[in-house]
Amino acid sequence: MSTTTQLGQQGEALAAQSLQSKGYEIIRRNYRAGRAEIDLIARKDNWILFVEVKTRTNLSFGFPESFVSPRKIELIRKAADQFVYEINWQGNIRFDVIAITLSRTKSEVVHFEDAM
Repeated sequence: MSTTTQLGQQGEALAAQSLQSKGYEIIRRNYRAGRAEIDLIARKDNWILFVEVKTRTNLSFGFPESFVSPRKIELIRKAADQFVYEINWQGNIRFDVIAITLSRTKSEVVHFEDAM
């Protein structure tokens, strides 16, 4: 497994823990629909969150959240439409980004609600 893949998995695990600490239930990880993938799908009350997780080890090239491209947003929205259809969801939906910066001494998790 590559270092990049491991970093991504570590970031997704931290993001899931952060959501769970806020009372969200993680209902799907790495959901795929065609070429699109949603890192985390979480639920709380009458809301489903579609979450893109971006993890970096430093900020040399910018903040993690700045790496969510317009194309990625388009793919996430298409996959979200498929998921909503599959489960016949009638409640609210939201698209969030969780940005994680990991260093040797600490990790920072920033949750951007309704970000896409």
